[in-house]
Amino acid sequence: MQVINSPFFNVFLAAQIYEGDNALFSNGTKVGYLITLMGDVHHIFPKQYLRKNGYNEKIQYNQIANFTYLDTQVNKEILDDAPNVYFKNAVESCENSSALYGNITDIATLKQNMEGNCIPMDVVNMDYTNYPDFLIARRKLMAKKIKKYYEHL
Repeated sequence: MQVINSPFFNVFLAAQIYEGDNALFSNGTKVGYLITLMGDVHHIFPKQYLRKNGYNEKIQYNQIANFTYLDTQVNKEILDDAPNVYFKNAVESCENSSALYGNITDIATLKQNMEGNCIPMDVVNMDYTNYPDFLIARRKLMAKKIKKYYEHL
């Protein structure tokens, strides 16, 4: 099943749209906007990176908890880097008041952006060995967002 057809992922996206969340690494580009413009669905742990490290089955790398919406240009900049590379680069960039990916230039906004996208903060230290733990942590964050959305219906 393609992720864009997954009812579970679509409910998560509905919750993000309801809360007005920005796309990952973006300040002002809403998830809903990227959906209507066909933004990119990004593997937080990139597919090729996982495959290179032994996660060869589609069911392993195409987990709903491994997906997020990104601006196409940001997706191209990340390429197949490990999360502990590109998230650490984003943090270091914000510490220097500049933007490496997207347009976030300060730590507080980056942290808020990661929370809105249900990305656990310790992803900055994660590599493929942490992938199962990442999925568990992100599923819990996604479930909280969906629950909050459901309670407001």
